[in-house]
Amino acid sequence: MNELNLPPYEVKVRGTREKPEIFDFLRRRYVALTPEEWVRQHFTHWLVEHKGYPKGLLGNEIALQCGEKTLRCDSILYNKVAAPQMIIEYKAPTVSLTQRVFHQISAYNLLLRVDYLVVSNGLQHICCRMDYANQTYQFLQEIPDYSAL
Repeated sequence: MNELNLPPYEVKVRGTREKPEIFDFLRRRYVALTPEEWVRQHFTHWLVEHKGYPKGLLGNEIALQCGEKTLRCDSILYNKVAAPQMIIEYKAPTVSLTQRVFHQISAYNLLLRVDYLVVSNGLQHICCRMDYANQTYQFLQEIPDYSAL
């Protein structure tokens, strides 16, 4: 797998060369090891181990119902009263973080109305804080520590 712009952690993998799996510490099970999953696991470990995000407030692969359609958020950070606070969307390292990626995460946010939107391909990480009162958003220089949210 590709080297990322995230600190390493003790990766647990199993399976075969054709069907490798990686341990997802939030879902507490092994999942298919795809390039996007490689990014997700490194990013969530970084949030917990280096940015102080509580493991118990993060969820991976969260289903959202939009009429007949089911959408799936890559990760959601909940606040202490279990309301969504941040949506995180991951892409493979080979995928550029374009406006199309922001359209995708914005569609999820129409349902959730969170404070922060984050996208990462493991090499580049972009975070914006929503300002609903002024109907704007602000791109942040870095992903905030949990204590700053």
